[in-house]
Amino acid sequence: MLTRRHFIASTAALFSPPINGPLVASTWPSEAQKAEWDAQVTPVNYDPATSNPWGLHPRFLPTRVIANDGLRPGDIHVDAVARYLYHIEEGGTAMRYGVAIGRGDLYEPGTYTIRRKVRWPHWTPTRSMIEREPDLYAQYEDGMEPGPSNALGSRALYLYVGERDTYLRIHGTPYPRSIGSRASSGCVRMVMAHINGLFDQVAIGVTARLYPAENSLGSRT
Repeated sequence: MLTRRHFIASTAALFSPPINGPLVASTWPSEAQKAEWDAQVTPVNYDPATSNPWGLHPRFLPTRVIANDGLRPGDIHVDAVARYLYHIEEGGTAMRYGVAIGRGDLYEPGTYTIRRKVRWPHWTPTRSMIEREPDLYAQYEDGMEPGPSNALGSRALYLYVGERDTYLRIHGTPYPRSIGSRASSGCVRMVMAHINGLFDQVAIGVTARLYPAENSLGSRT
């Protein structure tokens, strides 16, 4: 069943100052290893609309909905209040996914461009993350290798402002039960099996709009 969603047309862009970025990884997993990990994070007989070994509320499972008129196909919209990510499709529809967003003021609403996407990425916490929570992040200051336990999970979409990497990501998470909450250090989290399905549909150069957590986009069913 299609559910109509209405998006707010505009929002103020609030960006943090540049921060120290992660180290550049020198090694990458093989295609065979990536395929093996994909199998590990994908439920047996996976059906996006019904598979739910993570115990999510059913509303957070991937659902095709009707998009508001005037939204550009290919773009991404994140409703921070409802904890939904929408990927706009041709023909007036969108795929809706459940997400987790940043804790407190770590979530940064704004308008971004996806300039990079990586399958099974490396991850290094930013200097600000290490300074804020050293007990949690200092052990990874030299980076975390890709794999199912990596903080970015199986896929990552990299958010830029102009040519500047914000170090904000839309990414998979090894903590799928966090979906629907405010749990991250600023990024938008998705179930790994869900972002695996989204990843190939997202083109480099599309816009990702992250709406304020304080204001609902408004919805009707």
